[in-house]
Amino acid sequence: MIPKSQPQPVIERRVVPEFGQHFQDLKVEGSIIIYDPQKNQIYEHNPKRNQTPFSPASTFKILNSLISLDAQVIPDQDVRFTWDGIQRPFPGWNQDLNMREAFKVSAVWFYQILARRIGYERMKAGVIGANYGDRNIGDPSNIDQFWLSGPLKITPEEQIQFLQRLYLNQLPFSERSIAIVKDIMIMDQTAQYTVRAKTGWAMSANPQTGWYVGYLEQNQQVYFFATNLELPEPAQATARKAITYRCLRTLGLL
Repeated sequence: MIPKSQPQPVIERRVVPEFGQHFQDLKVEGSIIIYDPQKNQIYEHNPKRNQTPFSPASTFKILNSLISLDAQVIPDQDVRFTWDGIQRPFPGWNQDLNMREAFKVSAVWFYQILARRIGYERMKAGVIGANYGDRNIGDPSNIDQFWLSGPLKITPEEQIQFLQRLYLNQLPFSERSIAIVKDIMIMDQTAQYTVRAKTGWAMSANPQTGWYVGYLEQNQQVYFFATNLELPEPAQATARKAITYRCLRTLGLL
């Protein structure tokens, strides 16, 4: 990523018709943006939506993890928090969890504990320091809700920019914290490629929206992606990853 003080090269943008066909095939509305920094090229579907802000929902767990580790409210990814016994709608949440597990199953309660431990001032400083979305976490009463029901918002294009800074170790966090978060972000890994990503599901939005954001490392190159979908039906949640992978394959990746 080029420092803002220097002239920015013009990023070429291309709407890819095949991406739109994938959305039609899976019967979902939404957008995707894929950035190839090697070519300084954006490939996308629905450019207007890619510049529209949405609640980050659980994609915020990437930044929440970084702030938590740097603030030392949790020492590492393996320390386990005790489940409070409250039955929640996702079975994977209803057990003791460590950060690695909570990130994978997207356990809201675990990250709400972290947010409360971080506290308002440190959280606000972390969000501003990372230049994350609109940087608005509301007032102290929102400390364990601001990424779920607002006010924090981020566009798909801003997700890409944040992920670039993460990949390049250009966020204001220790190398150790960044390395841990990159490790827990691994969702798929083969001999050919690694996908580091996070899902999100803004259930309080109307319509509900879903995210799949991250980056693909393949052949010593990197490609950043952010998929944002309307999710009127819970069964459509699987389309977040499916659309992303279809579009990456359209570009000859994976």
